[in-house]
Amino acid sequence: MTEILANNGNNLQQYKADCGSCFALCCVALPYAQSVDFAKDKDGGTPCIHLKSDYRCKIHQNLRTSGFKGCTVYECYGAGQKVSQQTFHGVSWGDSPNIADEMFRVFPIMQQLHEMLYYIQEALNIQEARPLHDDLLRIYKETEMLTNGSPSSLFELDVTTHRIIVGNLLSEVSKIVRAKVKGGKNRKYKTMTTNDLIGANLKSANLKGVNFKGAYLIAANLRDADLRVCDFLGADLRDTDLSGADLTGSIFLTQAQVNAAKGDKMTKLPKTISAPLHWLV
Repeated sequence: MTEILANNGNNLQQYKADCGSCFALCCVALPYAQSVDFAKDKDGGTPCIHLKSDYRCKIHQNLRTSGFKGCTVYECYGAGQKVSQQTFHGVSWGDSPNIADEMFRVFPIMQQLHEMLYYIQEALNIQEARPLHDDLLRIYKETEMLTNGSPSSLFELDVTTHRIIVGNLLSEVSKIVRAKVKGGKNRKYKTMTTNDLIGANLKSANLKGVNFKGAYLIAANLRDADLRVCDFLGADLRDTDLSGADLTGSIFLTQAQVNAAKGDKMTKLPKTISAPLHWLV
């Protein structure tokens, strides 16, 4: 079975997209609308105009400058290679058009399950969450078993209910981790209740230990903010300014979220997250 013991976050790498083992499912199965993130509209099940016959992208190195920034912040958490190589045994939609619709329907379901596995694995890596280890291990095994199902079994899944179960357990982990945060000025932010923080000016604020789960932080100013030991599960960080901010010790923060944000060389990130190249230019 997949390695799930804590090992300094290296086991999270298994939930990173391996495009070389995928049949470009995110470039075909998913729809997108013309916006600041995508230069054109695309229907689900339709190949992107930039997709080559070998399932590679013609403009991969220039996605941001070509108006496809949204592609650079998407993460399938390894679902693409799982569907391509395991669920459909290495048979591509391009070579067997009769399986295309089924494959495209399976992909977003698998993506959700793999995203849950990523978060559960991160929780298993957290020392403070040891009291919940047995429950986390159980839900991990259950979720992984679901990913090994046939297309028909995946279609029958109640993913929403399963996500709620996983989410409740992750919330317990979050409470345990953030409980270690003590005192400090501006603690009014600790009990922040609104998720609508679009464009909020929180420059230099002491936000240590805040629960940003599901928060809309689009274009918010968090320059030089203290964001240590925060929960970023599902937070929308598109164009959030994290320049000079300290996010060390924060949990449930993904590389895709950071890729969508703005930052600089002074931004401090958790050990499992890397500064995007566009921060360093």
